Amino acid sequence: MVKVVSLDEAVADVRPGDVVHVATGHTRWSAAARALVRRHWETDPGWTLVMLSLSSLGALFFEGGLVRKVVTGYSGDIFPNFTPNPIFSKAYREGKVEVEHWSFLAYLQRLEAAARGYPALVTGSIAGSSMEANEGFATVKNPFGEGKVGLVAPLHPDVAIVHGAVADLEGNVAFNPPDLEGFWGAWAARRGAIVTVEEIVDDLRPWSHLVRLPAHRVLALSRAPMGAHPGGLFAPHLPVEPYGEDLDFWADARDATRSDGYYGWIREWVLEPSTQDEYLERLPAGRVKALRAKADPDSWKADAQANPPDLDAPVNAWERATVFGARYLADRLIALDADAVLAGAGVANLATWLGVRLARARGSNVKLTAELGLWDYEPTPADPYVFNHRSFPTATMLSDSETILGMVVSGPGTVAMACLGAAAIDKRGNVNSTDIPGGPFLVGSGGGNDVASTIDEAVVVATLTDRRTVDDVGYVTSPGARVGALVTDLGVFEKDDRDELVLTAVPEGRVEARVEAVRDLCGWKLAVADDLAELPPPTPAELELLRTWDPGGVFLRA
Repeated sequence: MVKVVSLDEAVADVRPGDVVHVATGHTRWSAAARALVRRHWETDPGWTLVMLSLSSLGALFFEGGLVRKVVTGYSGDIFPNFTPNPIFSKAYREGKVEVEHWSFLAYLQRLEAAARGYPALVTGSIAGSSMEANEGFATVKNPFGEGKVGLVAPLHPDVAIVHGAVADLEGNVAFNPPDLEGFWGAWAARRGAIVTVEEIVDDLRPWSHLVRLPAHRVLALSRAPMGAHPGGLFAPHLPVEPYGEDLDFWADARDATRSDGYYGWIREWVLEPSTQDEYLERLPAGRVKALRAKADPDSWKADAQANPPDLDAPVNAWERATVFGARYLADRLIALDADAVLAGAGVANLATWLGVRLARARGSNVKLTAELGLWDYEPTPADPYVFNHRSFPTATMLSDSETILGMVVSGPGTVAMACLGAAAIDKRGNVNSTDIPGGPFLVGSGGGNDVASTIDEAVVVATLTDRRTVDDVGYVTSPGARVGALVTDLGVFEKDDRDELVLTAVPEGRVEARVEAVRDLCGWKLAVADDLAELPPPTPAELELLRTWDPGGVFLRA
């Protein structure tokens, strides 16, 4: 049975009142999702949107009045930086959209439970956080041992929206890893999946090892070249032409959500183009060619040449925090003889990259891993994003988030550390990245809760401010039991025998003045170690590495 239809015909399978799952792979966008928004704009279909990471694509569903409820792990922007988005914050605060926050892994485990037909699935996440109150989470007595076990309830979408690389006419679909959230949502969807692909072939069997979605789970199939734009497509082993991520478009989309001209942007890029070809024709001249070229694993060399680091600029607070965090991380990697370290987002990502370099220089064999599904990868210059597609070919293993978060990080066979960021942290190491009581809405857990709940040891890296360090975070996104240290630009805090963070090191200089500077900005009553250490300033070599990775100061705030 041939299932190939136009984009508009494909999304006609979505009905009012549906639970709509928009899948997030390394592609991170979908032409079908855009077509769905166009078809139902301002019709109030009353959907529940199930989407791992909302970003600028999710904002379209909010602005069009299409959703009543959201089930998600991240309600914020990704490019050009990981930041809250006013569209989501306003809708949540005003009660226009109900939100159910989950960690990435727990969210995926709920879809997996539904796909497998299980009444529940065991999770090591959520317990000890404010997300314990979610109706889809419970703890029960462990029937096989001591303690309690966390359970998540199945999450059943009615229909899933998925972008793949290539399919055959019947609707069998092949994907190239890393797969991020994988395909549980498409398997769990009650009616099936609406799929867009780059190419359609007569015979998919030469690539059967990359087929992850069989035809019987596909409701409709539509060919959409560059259908993941502004996301990219990594597909070195499939008969399609790959492309890199369009960071300029991502940035424009983000900026539009913060402007009075957002409807004009949506009209230009979503409501008016009725086909994928019309959409691509609106891109600036040469953009498609440039994105195709960016898919070359060596394309970073041109970016690095065009964006040399400024080695003469003075050191700023974020760079000091990153260097101090990297050094602390390296020491702990050596001490634990760690197998792996997971890179968080933003500055935590850069601190991880530098920390690994420092640890390896001292004999460590630690591997970099990332929740997208990367194991043993190497970062490339001039692109500081943890999701940088040009790092994919450097990886020893490409998998998915469940493998990384649910086994590599938490499994007994791997000694793992993590370097995380924090919008707010208290003296017990609890992290809030979701909601400041009486203040702004932030972004949500992402994989932070999963990591903090199960990792052998976590380090938080951030600048020191009175708003970031608080006596009580109010909302616990990630429990602090496994957070061993907070490293900032003004000092290092480590857990004492009471499991509270105390100041153990400050930058070189007048120690008393350094301590007072910390005391003035620390949001809890400061405790200072008796044997206070001093931190040498960042070296030229350390700064050169950081600024080579992030020459534009995207995360380093240059």
